[in-house]
Formats: sequence, structure tokens, C-alpha cells
Amino acid sequence: MESTTGRPATLAPKAMVTSPHSLASAAGVDVLRAGGSAIDGAIATSAVLAVVYPHMTSLGGDAFWLIHDGESGKVRYLNGGGRAAARASVRGIRELGHDEIPYRGIIPATVTTPGAVASWTLAHDEYGRLPLDLILSSAIGHARDGFPITQRLADILAPVAAEMAQYPACADIFLHDGEAPTAKTRLVNGKLAQTLEAIAGDGWSGFYEGTVGAEMARFSEQNGGLFTGADLAAQRARWGEPIASTYRDVTIYNTPAPTQGFTVLEMLNLLEPMGLRELPMFSPERLHMLVQAKQIAFHDRDQLLADPDFTPVPIDDLISKPYAHKRAGLMDPARALPWDKVPSYGSLSGDTVYIAVVDEDGNGVSLIQSIYGFYGSMMVAGDTGVVLQNRGSYFSLDPAHPNKLEPGKIPLHTLMASIAMRDGRFWGALGCMGADGQPQIQLQCYLAMIDHGLDIQEAVEMPRFLSGRFSLGEVRDTLYMEARFPAETIAALAAQGHMVERWEDWNQLAGHAHGIFVDPETGHRIGGADPRSDGEAIGF
Repeated sequence: MESTTGRPATLAPKAMVTSPHSLASAAGVDVLRAGGSAIDGAIATSAVLAVVYPHMTSLGGDAFWLIHDGESGKVRYLNGGGRAAARASVRGIRELGHDEIPYRGIIPATVTTPGAVASWTLAHDEYGRLPLDLILSSAIGHARDGFPITQRLADILAPVAAEMAQYPACADIFLHDGEAPTAKTRLVNGKLAQTLEAIAGDGWSGFYEGTVGAEMARFSEQNGGLFTGADLAAQRARWGEPIASTYRDVTIYNTPAPTQGFTVLEMLNLLEPMGLRELPMFSPERLHMLVQAKQIAFHDRDQLLADPDFTPVPIDDLISKPYAHKRAGLMDPARALPWDKVPSYGSLSGDTVYIAVVDEDGNGVSLIQSIYGFYGSMMVAGDTGVVLQNRGSYFSLDPAHPNKLEPGKIPLHTLMASIAMRDGRFWGALGCMGADGQPQIQLQCYLAMIDHGLDIQEAVEMPRFLSGRFSLGEVRDTLYMEARFPAETIAALAAQGHMVERWEDWNQLAGHAHGIFVDPETGHRIGGADPRSDGEAIGF
């Protein structure tokens, strides 16, 4: 079975933006046309997504960046993870009667501070060419004047409307008279527009201090929350070093701990010696080994990944070829490797936006931003219009676990973004939403492009599988497969012991993947946007 694409890849000679919503991509391109850098374009795109894709991202969430510097050729990492409040502790949460951090409400909303805006402003300080008021103008306009809800947003809002009604401030913004709005209905968030205007005027301090910061702190204090004004004032993004490994002739960079970026590199190392490029792309033999590689890498993640400022994480070992060679012995070509049979060292459901931008000077951005669950904590921070994330629920309350809750700590993050280099030159940026699905989707797309020669649009439109679970009650061995896979492949995988759950032909739970790659001969930008989203790749 050959992969067929519903639309061609987007081609442009100079610059490009891709994201899961066309209005956001358009805003980024407007900034690039006005002379902005790729970083300016990424901020503009991210800000619009915080308005028009409020179920997946917000100013109240976190962000992680990889930036390719077109002049030096260096890839840089920017950590925009929110840190746990000074008074957040395992003991404190347990004394409130919780065995785990809740998924919704004031506790997850205020366990960690929002980190994304700090990353925007630090990236802008270093690479920005245009003022923030121009960069954020589209987002401000969409929040103040409203925008039409897409059918996908309406479809997601409808099943959570009853839950959202329990959180009046959130319901006042996103529901109409207590009911989920229909597609094409205009959604307005005037208070969010004012918060964006504060950032446009004063940058970092316009969000973490001043009127906005004071209102977020007041909201937390008066509702029994954890973060304070001092926690907000302490939130800073930080530059760091990305991690990297090779697959055939491609060097792939990813985001380091506390993100799960190492897992895709470990999976590629496990699979590289197996010659999978000789197998048909949708053959059961090939897919079987991809799933087994995932089981091994995810076991390592769950045992070891945490904030490296608090717990040593052996990333260099985990992404090494010798370590992959040792772990590859666990992979059985005949039978599925059950999750509970993977030796330790030695949830799929998540809502995220991914943005790729490449400018005329060869600067490239790979940016991932999220509030974790649909509409995050469903708590709006007072009069700011900002939905606060529930990423803090990823912390463990097990005092022996490396990812245990501690003041000032960033939780384990499923967010991850990648940049690829080929023949020593920038080749492209790729990322996706989907929590535990993110490394699996990156893996499937990279292998399709490197081993089978697909372009980025063909790669993101391929039939997709995800291995894992979407809620705590599900089995970790479930293999979800879109029905466009050959029926004989699905049957063969089931016969090998995979617990197959067959999706329809297209399922947005399979994640939204996007990317921009560069043609090595012409330099043209080649963009892909996932049809499972409302996205578009736009260039000039």
C-alpha cells in the first residue's frame, strides 16, 4: 500500500510558517513579511494559537524551543517550563487528602507557574527584530474582536461543556448560556486581549509583574492556590544545550530533560541496525518493531526522566548507540513485547500546539507549547482571561520517584520538539501534539522521510498508529491504528499479540504533526500541515 496525500506539500522560496491553525500561520507569515525573524514569527503564531486554539494552549502554559541560528549553524535549546511553587510539596498535597495531584481545579492550576511567556520574551531579547506590540497585534485583535470557532474546536468543546460548567470563569468565556457554541460562532476574550497588550507594552514584566501578575497572584491566594507573586516573579526561561543522535545520514536534535525528547533518539538507535528501510512501510514486520522500540524507550522514560536540576538523568547513556545495542536484545521479531515484561533501566491524551518557522536567513524555530489537558485546569486566572495549565498533575507524589513534586521543580514533560541536519546543513523542523504520542509520531514521520523518501506533507498524512493508553484505566499495551492501514497488517499485528484498537480512517487523537524542510538543491521551503488539525503551512 502506497501512502497517498490529500494535498501537496506547500512550497515557497524564502520563508514559511506551519501550525495547527491557519489564522496563526497567517499571523506568523505577516510578521516575517514585515521583516521579523523566525523567532518573531514563532511568537506571533504561538500568541494567536493561545487565542484561537484555547483547548490546547494558553499564556498559562509552558513552552520548549529549538532554534537553528542561520549564521552560525548552531542549534540552541530554550527551556520555558513552569516551576513548582515554593509551597508546593508532596506532604502538602497529601495533607489536602490527595493520593495524586488532581487533573482539574485550583491545585494543578497553581502547582506550577506559567512558563511560556518567559520563553517568548527571552527568545525575543536575543533574536527579535520587531517590537512586541507589532508581533502580538494579530493575537490581540483576535482576542478583542473575536474569531470564528472551527468545527474541530466545536467538536472538542461539546463533550467537555458539562465539566466546564463547574468552572464559571472558564464557562463564561467558552460557553454560551451554559451550552457549547456551534462551529462558526464568534468567540471573544477581551480580558485576554488586555493581558496580551500588557505583554506587548512591557514584555516579561507585563505578564509576571504589574497588573497581570498581581491579579494572577490574587486569584491564587483567594482560591486556596499554591503559587504567589514571588513565584511568578521568579519564573525565568533558560538557554541550554539540545541533545542529538544520528539515524543514517541525518543528525536529529531534540529537547533534553525534563522533556521526553530522548525517547525518539533512543528508538531510532534501536531501529537503525535492523534495516527497516528494506521492508514495505506498512508491513506488519516493520510496524511490530517500531512498537517494541517504543515500549523499551518509554519504560526508560517512566523510570528515569525528571528535572535534571533536582535528579541526575543519564541522558548521554540513554541516547548512545551502545546502550541501544544492549536494549535491542529485548525485541522479539515474532511476538509483542508486553509493557509489564520490559525490564526497568538496565497517557497518550494531551493537548499541545507545535509551530515550525524558517525565515529568509535560514533561522529555524521548532516550538512546542501546551496547557496539558483540554482547557488545562479549566481555571481562569481572575480578570486576566488566561487559562492556567494542569501540567503539575504530571508530578508524582511518591517521595522515592525522581519526578516527585518539589518546590522550584519542573515536572516531567511530554512536550518535545526536533530539528534535523543533513550533510551538515539545516534540513528541517518537525513536531506534533499528542502527549505520549509525540515521540511515536516524530519516529513515524522521520522514518518515512529518511527511509522511504516521502515529503513532509506525505509523512504527516500517512496512516498513523499510537501505542499506549489515553486514560489511567486503559491497558498500556493497546495499539491504536487508523483504518487506512492494510487490513492484513492489522490482522497480522493482532496475531503477534498486539492489543489492536482500530480507529476510523482519520482520527485527531492520532496527533497533529507539522514541519518545514529545506530542499538541499534549491533551498526552497517545503511545508506540511496535518489534516487532522485546522492547520496550514504558509510561505512566500
